[in-house]
Amino acid sequence: MNIYRRCSGRARWSVLIMLSMMMVGSAVLFSADEGPFTPRDKAYYADEALVNFVRPGLRFSVVSHEIAADGTVKVRFKITDPRGLGLDRLGVTTPGNVSTSFVISRIPKASKWHQTYTKRTKTSTYAPTAGKTARQSAADSGGSYQVVAEGEYIYTFGTKLPATYEKDAAHQIQIYGNRNLSEFELGTNYATVMYDFVPQGGAVPKVRDVIGTASCNKCHVDLSFHGGSRKGMASCVQCHAPAYEDVTNVNPETGASMDMTEMTHKIHAGANLPSVIAGGRYWWVGFGNNVADFSGVHMPSDVRNCAFCHDGKAPQGDAWLKNPTRAACGSCHDDVNFATGQGHINLPQPSDNLCANCHIPEGELEFDASIKGAHTIPNRSSMLPRVIAELKSVENAKPGEKPTVNFTLKRADGSVWDIKTLNRIGLILSGPTTDYVSPTSRGYVSEDPRQVATLTGDTYRYTFNTAIPADAKGTFTIGLDGRHVVTVLEGTLKQQSVQYNIDNKVINFSVDGSAIAPRRTITSTAKCNGCHANLTFHGNNRNQIGTCIQCHNPVETDAARRPASQMPAESVDMAIMIHRIHAGNVQERNYTVYGFGNTPHNYNKVVYVGGLNNCSTCHEGTSYMVPVKGVADKRDPRGFMDPVKPATAACIGCHVSLDAASHALVNTSKLGESCGTCHGTGKTYAVDKVHAN
Repeated sequence: MNIYRRCSGRARWSVLIMLSMMMVGSAVLFSADEGPFTPRDKAYYADEALVNFVRPGLRFSVVSHEIAADGTVKVRFKITDPRGLGLDRLGVTTPGNVSTSFVISRIPKASKWHQTYTKRTKTSTYAPTAGKTARQSAADSGGSYQVVAEGEYIYTFGTKLPATYEKDAAHQIQIYGNRNLSEFELGTNYATVMYDFVPQGGAVPKVRDVIGTASCNKCHVDLSFHGGSRKGMASCVQCHAPAYEDVTNVNPETGASMDMTEMTHKIHAGANLPSVIAGGRYWWVGFGNNVADFSGVHMPSDVRNCAFCHDGKAPQGDAWLKNPTRAACGSCHDDVNFATGQGHINLPQPSDNLCANCHIPEGELEFDASIKGAHTIPNRSSMLPRVIAELKSVENAKPGEKPTVNFTLKRADGSVWDIKTLNRIGLILSGPTTDYVSPTSRGYVSEDPRQVATLTGDTYRYTFNTAIPADAKGTFTIGLDGRHVVTVLEGTLKQQSVQYNIDNKVINFSVDGSAIAPRRTITSTAKCNGCHANLTFHGNNRNQIGTCIQCHNPVETDAARRPASQMPAESVDMAIMIHRIHAGNVQERNYTVYGFGNTPHNYNKVVYVGGLNNCSTCHEGTSYMVPVKGVADKRDPRGFMDPVKPATAACIGCHVSLDAASHALVNTSKLGESCGTCHGTGKTYAVDKVHAN
């Protein structure tokens, strides 16, 4: 290893290869295309000799604990790579030093929240509040390490347990940390482990497990905070607990509670908080005096959709239904004063004891005071009669002809909906499926069939006013979108009109006798709903990717809605638009789209929590890879170049910079893009490789 330390550059790599080859007889070797690495890991693509030497990755595990009579706590633990081979904490005998931190807590028998023994006093250095202090849960300090064996250690906490600690209560030790492998271009590896025990022995009597990490990862993908080393909900809830003893667990700069219940609800409710709507803000001052303002947060699944996060899969997953509390409810409904009764039908609520009496899990009607009823999302109410649409067939489908589409609109009992009673129905004609840039300059036409569609039996029949272009070839698509309005709870004080979507449908058909070729699959409604829960746009008209892409095609812009004074137009092509929306806060340029009513929508404050480098979260399969073939150029009047090539359009949707655009332009000729040369599958800078963690 000393040889390695003294070398640099190419010489160091030679030493790495030599050392890794010497290890063959003494260790389990890795290879790039076998576990434990996946295509989401940088190590998956690394040189095999380098991987065998560095053994990237990080795992912590707890072997045992010991509590002395004077309250001294020791924890015996291991630091290993993903295969279980020991790592040197100091990075001397194995590459990459490992930073470790420790937290110890208990859940008192009289409580349901963690209370940490390890604490700190945070003193604000943020200028407006400099000097303010708060006592917070924190990691241990002043501890010491003892080496047991390669990768195995004993850590002695600097914090001692009090003489009166509950020996029969649930206790928990957390170890979190990171391993710095940046010099090997393998980034920083993070790990967290939680260890539950009862000091006097026996089964752990209780845990704090209301929402599982998997629920959070529907949006967050890999839930981690504080630089990345604290991973998973169990790590979060250990420190983010209500006040106890001398611990206030507040942000000293803003006074905001750090309790997980209040903090998480308020962050996700953000822009919908009554206090924010009234002109206030919900914000924190974090590490390095970085200000985090959550006042603009809009939860993509709708903040009323409690069950999206509280999905019932955790051991205490029904707590939100069975144990309502002032802290939980008051965090979103922060205009309620439980002490005075203001905002609570003038009823003071001095404790949580009687909350469940009125706020039962579910009542007889939606929109009532029950927990599910009070959080009913109007357009997802079970009282709304479904409009079940199906596209059956297309006739007169040759070039130059006006196509006729046969479709049904039914109720749940199979009876026919009267099309004229529906709030809106649109039939969208577009094609070809390679890129949807025909049959008009906008790439599609949408027509309303309600007044002229004829009904035979249970099937409606409508002939478009627009003809298929005379030079059309390949496969075209007809889509159906729409919405309906229904009054629910009529005659009661809860009466309201609800506008809701009709599930969109598409049907593909050949215009020239060739085999039907549906549009390539880039993403799916299910992928979007992994975070959005119920994807609906344009006044609840659009809710399926299949119809979204008909209109959001390569030639479509917001020109029809954008005021003349704000020209040129902005692209709303699906690839450009979706990438730019989700990359909102990291863009160098302004991205504002004008919509219905000539209303501007600015997306530069959007923060995508799933990780912009994690393409597979949204993309199906390997659809994010290049090259892109057979797809039309895209209009981008406000972009760095117009028109823009298809692969370039997608990439500079996230990499919104002049440098990135210039790089793409330099590598484009009259023959097309050369992206695949460097960024294609298996290439040095392949898309999946450069986006790996």
